[in-house]
This record gives sequence, structure tokens and C-alpha cells, in this order.
Amino acid sequence: MTNGFMDLEHVIGRKMELKRKAELLKSELMKEVDIHFSEFVNNLIEESTAIEASNATANFHPGNGEKDGHKVRSLARPPPEHGKLFMSRRSLLDELFEVNHFRTIYHMFIALLILFILSTLVVDGIDKGRLVLEFDLLEYAFGKFPIVLSTWICMFLSTLIIPYVLFSMWAQGYKTSSYKKIRSLFYGFVYMTFQLLGLGFCPAYIVLQHNLPPASRFIVILEQVRLIMKSHSFVRENVPRIFSFAKEKTSVVPVPQVTQYLYFLFAPTLIYRDNYPRNPSIRWGYVATKFLQVLGCLFYVYYVFVRLCIPLFHNISQEPFSLRVLVLCIFNCILPGVLILFLAFFAFLHCWLNAFAEMLRFADRMFYKDWWNSTSFANYYRTWNVVVHDWLYYYAYRDFLWFFGRRFKAAAMLSVFTVSAVVHEYALGICFGFFYPVLFILFMGFGMIFNFILHDRRKGPIWNVIMWTSLFLGQGVLLCLYSQEWYAQKHCPISNPALLDYLKPRSWTCHLDE
Repeated sequence: MTNGFMDLEHVIGRKMELKRKAELLKSELMKEVDIHFSEFVNNLIEESTAIEASNATANFHPGNGEKDGHKVRSLARPPPEHGKLFMSRRSLLDELFEVNHFRTIYHMFIALLILFILSTLVVDGIDKGRLVLEFDLLEYAFGKFPIVLSTWICMFLSTLIIPYVLFSMWAQGYKTSSYKKIRSLFYGFVYMTFQLLGLGFCPAYIVLQHNLPPASRFIVILEQVRLIMKSHSFVRENVPRIFSFAKEKTSVVPVPQVTQYLYFLFAPTLIYRDNYPRNPSIRWGYVATKFLQVLGCLFYVYYVFVRLCIPLFHNISQEPFSLRVLVLCIFNCILPGVLILFLAFFAFLHCWLNAFAEMLRFADRMFYKDWWNSTSFANYYRTWNVVVHDWLYYYAYRDFLWFFGRRFKAAAMLSVFTVSAVVHEYALGICFGFFYPVLFILFMGFGMIFNFILHDRRKGPIWNVIMWTSLFLGQGVLLCLYSQEWYAQKHCPISNPALLDYLKPRSWTCHLDE
């Protein structure tokens, strides 16, 4: 201010600065509005689809049975279009990473990985007098890979051929058959035998017989579970079509083409459809980036174990099992456990699935939702892994209600929790080589309790804090107890174990003298 007048150049500069800030705020505001609007539209479509499905179920009346003149429930279910609706949409992290604030969090994790690498090099340089960059842990974990590859090829080819051939043979002659029920029971029995023995028993036997290392076991067992779920979805979605076809006059049997089934086996979804929304082209640079991120996460987990886990459990294994040791171990395992949780989520549910979706031009990329904003465990279970949740919802929860009636919602939820907990514990038991049902107890015990206590009516930041606190603590418990048992199994073997020795945790009695 000079003689009552303001410097004109200063005013113009101030206005230009305010204009730049306004443009920046406008850009960020439009991105936020676009994200929330997309989420609103997706939720609206899902709710309308659910309403249509419930109306279709309410209007569906079972036909007359043949046994004792009583009415029996038809095997038909509302057609697939009343189930999950696939649409073209991006993964949430791809959208969030366009915002600088969220991309900075990603950069922070990269910086932490660089520090892990430098820490390892510096410590090795001080201890050994030279720079050592060894990956012996990775080499051990993914050992015997030719056996893994041959096992996967056998599992995949059998899943491609046997369910499709059995379904085609059953469907081709179902309409003209005079013994429809006997025909269905026979083919259903053969199919279930394949599921239990071909996909269930044989891969687990190979894993144990060849004594595969942990990561190689995880590859085989997780692929085993995935193929079982895929084949069930294919049969479950197509059987009602044949029942409807038998009542119509058309002679064209609605059997999907083998190429459609083959695409489904590779597609990043567990819900079968003849066709999915597709993108017009493949971004190979995007595919390469996602696979490089998966590789980076793999090395990240390696350094987490090398720098945070192995030294900890090497010291713990020297002490007898006690409450003090257990409590200290749990809290020391929270940080590496949470890092492994984040890395597993990012590597598989975001990078791996998006890479395959891009190569297949699969347009529906909603493999997860904003589970980190959950204020209840009920919402966390629905949004953490949408791919598996959809399968459990449509083929476990909804089919349970369809079979027993909508009055048994609590029993249906309990059955879903039981199936999920048993499969998780089966995978961990086979892959680690011992029975220690920590995850099963947490899942069926605390998970069920939190599901009813921290339900969807719980809103507000405090419930999100409670959810994160319990999630962090759970990761510490899992990593601590399973790692303790792993070390005890290796260092305290039993020559002639009895049945009780397989059921009793070895870490409770194992103690190594220094």
C-alpha cells in the first residue's frame, strides 16, 4: 500500500496464483467426484440386480414331484442373468493411483523395499566383509518346480476335459431319456468322484509324496482349489439350462462351446458366463508392469522374512514356550505380518489378476473393493476378495437358502464361514506339513463373533480403527504361531509319532539348547 493505492503488479500476480490453485483444486475435485459417482452407479446396479433376483425367486414355484405325491423343490434356479452382473470397470487401485496422494503411498513402499535391500547388503558387508546378494530362501521355497508344472498341467487338462465331456454327454441325451433321474444321478456321481479323487486327493498326494517345499505346495493347492471352484461353477450355471431345455420344443441343446469353457478357466473370475465384457485391445506395457510388480512383491516378502522374521524366530527357538515368549512374539510379528498381508493383496488381487484380465481383454476388474474403509468385519469379508466372495455368496449362501428356505439365514452364514475356514485350514495344513488350526479358530471363533458384533450398522471412524487393530493383531498371531510351529517341526522331529503327536503342537514342548 503506497499513498492509498495498491501495487497493480502485486494484485495481478496474486490473482494468477489463486487461479492456478483453483485449477488444481478443480482437477482433484473432479477426480474425487468421478470415483464416488462410479462407486454409486456400481452399487446401484448391484442393488437393482439383487432386487430382480429376489423377485424372480419369490415368483418361482416348485413343480410337482413324483414320490409319494408330495411337492419337491425343483433343481432349477433363477437364470444366470439374475446372478452376478459383469460390467466394464477398472480396479480401484488403478483409479486411486492416478491421484498423487495415493501414488505417494506406493512410492513409500518402494522406498522401504530399497532400504530393506540396502540393510541386507550393509549387514552382510559388515559380517562377511563382502557384498552378498543371495536368494537361497527363494530357491528353497520354490524348489522342485518341474513337479509343480507337470502336476498343474495334469490338473488343468483333466478339469478342461472331464467336466465338459461329462456335462455334454449328460445334456445331449437328457431330454429323450426315459430315466432322467437315474441318468442325472449316474453322471453326477461320476463328476463328484472326479472332484474328490481326481482334483481333491491326487494333487494333495503328489504334494506330500514328493515333499514339495512350501511355496511350491501353495501353487499346487491353490490351483487345486481354484479348478474345483471353476468346474463347480460351470456345472452349476449350465444344469438349469438343460432342465429348461427339456420342457421346450427346440432341438438345439444349450451346451456351451469348449472355447467358452477354456476362456473361463483362465479368466479372473469364479462365476461362469458364456460371454464377458471385453476390452478392444491389450496393453502389453500394462501387463509387463503388473508382472514386474508381482516379482517385486515376491522379493519384498523375501526381505521381510530375512530382515524381520528369521532373526526373531532364531532367537525365540532358543527359549522354552511360555506366555511371555508368546506375547512378545505376537507383538514383534505384527509389523511383518501386516506387510505380508498388504503385499499378498497387492501382488495377487491387484497385479496378478489384472495382468491376466488384460491379456484376456477381460473388462470387469472389480476383484476387490475399498476394504480398507470397512467399519465392520461383515463389510471387510465382502470387499477383501470379491472373486471368492461372489462364489461363496452364489453357490454356498444363496443355494443354501434356496434349498432350506430364507428363514435359515444365520445357518447359511455359518455354513459359508465353515466352508471357507475348512478350505483355508486345509491349504495351510498341506502347505506347511502340520496340523495347527490357528486360522480355523480365529476364523470360526473370533471371525464369527466380530461378524455379528462389528456389523454393517457400525459406522464412524472409531469402528474402522477397531477393525484395523483386530486385523493387525490377528496377523501377528498367525505369523507368530505358524512360524514357531514350523521351526519346532524342523528342529524337534519325532522318530515314531503317534496320532496324538500329529494333533499336538510341537512348539509347546520343543526347546533347543544353545
